[in-house]
Amino acid sequence: MSLVPQDENELAEIIRDAAARVAPLRLVGSDTKRAFGRPSRGEALSLAAFSGVTLYEPEELVLTAGAATPRAEIEALLDAKAQELAFEPIDFGALFGSGAGTIGGLVATGASGPRRIKAGALRDHLLGFRCVTGRGEIVKSGGRVMKNVTGYDLSKLVAGSFGTLAALTEVTLKVLPKASSEATLLQTGLDEAASLAALRKASQAQADASGFAMLPAGSRPLSLARNVAAIRLEGAAISLDSRRDELVALLAPRGGAFETLDADASRALWRRLRDAEPVARAPGDLWRVSLAPTNGAKLLENLHAAGAAPIAHFYDWAGGLVWLCFEPTADARAGVLRRIVEELGGQATLLRAEDEIRARVGVFQPKPAALAALSRRVKESFDPAHILERGRLCAEF
Repeated sequence: MSLVPQDENELAEIIRDAAARVAPLRLVGSDTKRAFGRPSRGEALSLAAFSGVTLYEPEELVLTAGAATPRAEIEALLDAKAQELAFEPIDFGALFGSGAGTIGGLVATGASGPRRIKAGALRDHLLGFRCVTGRGEIVKSGGRVMKNVTGYDLSKLVAGSFGTLAALTEVTLKVLPKASSEATLLQTGLDEAASLAALRKASQAQADASGFAMLPAGSRPLSLARNVAAIRLEGAAISLDSRRDELVALLAPRGGAFETLDADASRALWRRLRDAEPVARAPGDLWRVSLAPTNGAKLLENLHAAGAAPIAHFYDWAGGLVWLCFEPTADARAGVLRRIVEELGGQATLLRAEDEIRARVGVFQPKPAALAALSRRVKESFDPAHILERGRLCAEF
């Protein structure tokens, strides 16, 4: 059975009662991301009543919707006006065998995709929200402009908090026009380190590219015989050829061969990369590592040297994001991977593994003591009884 409040006042009453009893609650929108994060404890608290778009002004590039509004509904509405969520949020369905979920779930997990390198992360597009905190207080933060009376940008705290701070009831997002056309330049035949170096070079060019991914030979969805560096160009069709030619001239001295995907093929490729298709269908434990782009290839070199080579991998953000899938092991390779990632100054997140493994080894990179203490203070300011999504981010609360 789930608790099913019908409005914010009822939701606040339920949370206050749970806080008084120190009874944990598990927040549920469409429940598509239950396998992301550490297994949380508590009675299910449904947010299904908080659904529907309440404000959409295409001319002002702003949209407000209930947190349980299906992502598909919002994307269809934006598509009709040739607009989009520019942070290109991943659809976790392929990873977890679930649906696309709700807009509140996207905010709670901080989901951002390939275009983040140009357009920014989800938190940069979250203009405001309404929520009920773990204290049972109804809070409104921000709105149609980035402003906060407290002096703190609470949107930055809520995005990616996995519901551990508050139960979102409404979110306001900045939306942007879709590019009228796009194409993707492929450079093939270089080794991984050289391909990533080419992507970093392209990211510094004036061509204004919006995606930089590297697929090892044989990777889905291209399944080519050679490594592929993919660079996405978006904008007016009249400018694409000249920008592509600029990149070819810049990268040709590095070697390899070039080809171009047209708009339809380009959109299909980046949709699959957004959803991590090259690793999502591989059977095994799945990790996502963020680190300096210059260390992307080094990460794989060190894993091979440690005898922990993945069964599938690919790179995004010009090497700053590495997706890795390993054969299942007792610790999902957490010991060796986190040691190497820490040495390289990065962070590793375990996206997919058995519940027992995610609970035991943890999902997120352990925080330094000072940052962990700050996180605890933030948690306790929102949820002093630790009832919301207890254990979702860390074992302590």
